[in-house]
Amino acid sequence: MKRGKAYQDAAKQFDRTQLYEPVQALQIVKDIAKAKFDETVEVHIKLGVDPRHADQQVRGTVSLPHGTGKTRKVLVFAKGEKAKEAENAGADFVGAEELAERIQGGWFDFDVAVATPDMMAVVGKLGKLLGPRGLMPNPKSGTVTFDIERTVKELKAGRIEYRVDKSAIVHAPIGRVSFDVDRLRENLVVFAEALIKARPAAAKGQYMRSVTVCSTMGPGVKINPLALVAMSKQS
Repeated sequence: MKRGKAYQDAAKQFDRTQLYEPVQALQIVKDIAKAKFDETVEVHIKLGVDPRHADQQVRGTVSLPHGTGKTRKVLVFAKGEKAKEAENAGADFVGAEELAERIQGGWFDFDVAVATPDMMAVVGKLGKLLGPRGLMPNPKSGTVTFDIERTVKELKAGRIEYRVDKSAIVHAPIGRVSFDVDRLRENLVVFAEALIKARPAAAKGQYMRSVTVCSTMGPGVKINPLALVAMSKQS
C-alpha cells in the first residue's frame, strides 16, 4: 500500500521495530498525529486464539472510563414503559414497527441499536440490513435486554463492543488525540483488563501476542504486550 507524505513523515519520527511501554506509545501517537481533525486513537491486539473454533471466540462489551470522545446515536426498539425508560435515559430514537419501516427504507442514521426481547420478532426481520453493518441487537453484546435504562446510559457514556476477527485480532477505539495521555492510558488498561477476563479456557500459550496503537491517519506504534498485561494487573 502506498502511503501519503504525512504518513511517511510520521513513521520516521519513531522506531517502528521497538516495543514501547504503553504510556510512551500513546504519547508518540499524540505527538505524530497531524490531521486537521481530532483523530480517533485505536488499539489493535493480536490474541493467541483460533477464531475458527467456537470455544476460542472472544467477544464482549466494556465501558471505558473516559468514553471514546464520540457521542453515539442510540436507537431503541421498545414499547410502553420500556419506551419511556429509553427516552428518559437519553436514547436518540425510540419506537417499534415505525422504526423498522424507516430502516427497511434505507435509513441508518444511528450508531448502535438496542431492543427489548419482546421486540425481536420485529427486529429479526431486519437482520439482512442491520447485520452486515454491525447494528443488529444481540444478547451476547448486551443489546437485547429489558435493562434499557442502564444499557442506554452506558452506551452514551462510552461502552463499546469488541469481537475477535478471523485473523485473531481485536480492534477498538480508546479515545481521541485530544485526550491527555492519562485518560488514554486508563481507557487502554480497562480495555486490556476486559480482554484478559474474556480469555477462553481453550486458549494456550501467550494470550496477548502483539499490541499496536495508532491514530486514524497515523502509523502503528507497537506496545510491549507483557508491559500492558502487568499494568492491567496493577490497576
